[in-house]
Amino acid sequence: MAETRKASRFIVPVAVAGVAAATIGLVPALAASGDPDLPEITAQQLIEKIAASDTQTLSGTFRISTDLGLPLGGLTSALGGIGGGAGGDSSADPSAKLTELVSGSHTLRIAADGPERQRLTLLDGSDEYSLIHNADDVWAYDSKSGEVFHEKAPADAGAPDAGKDAPKDKELPGTPKQLADEVLKAAGDTTSITVDGTAKVAGRDAYQLLIKPKQAGSTVASVKIAVDAANGTPLKFTLNSVEGGKPVVDAGFTKIDFSKPAASDFTFKVPEGAKVTEGAAEKAAEEAEGATGGPFGGELPGGLGEAFGLGAGTGEDGVNVIGEGWTTIAKLDTGAPAPRTDEAPKEVQGLLDSLGDKVDGPFGSGTVFKTKIVNALLTDDGRVYVGAVTKDALVNAANADK
Repeated sequence: MAETRKASRFIVPVAVAGVAAATIGLVPALAASGDPDLPEITAQQLIEKIAASDTQTLSGTFRISTDLGLPLGGLTSALGGIGGGAGGDSSADPSAKLTELVSGSHTLRIAADGPERQRLTLLDGSDEYSLIHNADDVWAYDSKSGEVFHEKAPADAGAPDAGKDAPKDKELPGTPKQLADEVLKAAGDTTSITVDGTAKVAGRDAYQLLIKPKQAGSTVASVKIAVDAANGTPLKFTLNSVEGGKPVVDAGFTKIDFSKPAASDFTFKVPEGAKVTEGAAEKAAEEAEGATGGPFGGELPGGLGEAFGLGAGTGEDGVNVIGEGWTTIAKLDTGAPAPRTDEAPKEVQGLLDSLGDKVDGPFGSGTVFKTKIVNALLTDDGRVYVGAVTKDALVNAANADK
């Protein structure tokens, strides 16, 4: 435990400012060879179609692949699985389990019946992990360990793709709608938005919305959102880095059905002999009314929003915002010298050295820790500059902030 606590000091803080606002392009969709031949539509009209979408029911198979350019599995192992929630003693705890979606490729089954009932099943070979929200209860079951996690759901818990009135921060993580909503939540002059043809996604005709930063210095090359031509539901979300290669996030349905799922999809019975762990929200609710929290509360499990460059911490005390739009940088002054990597445990030291680039300038000296989308400059005097921007942009911001 002592080694784990020591290792935790060397985690680089990642709190990225919100994704930039967008300018609405007026380029109509043109069908390419082999793609659906759909009526022309402008980006403005397509965004209005997304906003008007009121999909309440769906079921389907969902595939998400994430490549941050960071060996998150090795980092998690080195840090002893730091980051679990209040139910961290259970392998079924969603706050720990769903961090797996931040790296690698995963197949999920999703079902939703309005804001009261949702089910997500993460498939891993013959093993399954299920997260079920049914009215007042949230259940999670890990078939590999046979453990169960139970928590009372907040009163306003929403569903993935459950409609425009569902609170975005209460949706299950990683669905195309949740990701699309984050990107399209504001408007401004820092972004180009156009319609980039059509496509077939999960057997559905779809328009493709293409979003690109206009500003130099962002690590985001583009965001592409495939939108169901019939009902405006986002079906696929792709985030590309200026580094090229595999997408940072490629999340989309491979099968989808918008009919009402069976009620049995949202029922759960504790298997005989299973260990049941009660979550913090339920324990608090037993002591006082109005307790909130749990896997649908506050923010996406496992910091997914931050890892994807979505959902900022810029409103928190101690965080200052530099710049605007896609090149926004969050600055945090820790007030303490940065830890020396040569003092870190061996399993952490090599990882930090491989991830970090030593830099210096008028600001002093420090280390830039890199992923394909989020970079962070940790100065030797304890300042942190972080954003979905290039290394040079971070150094320039630190120099200007001297």
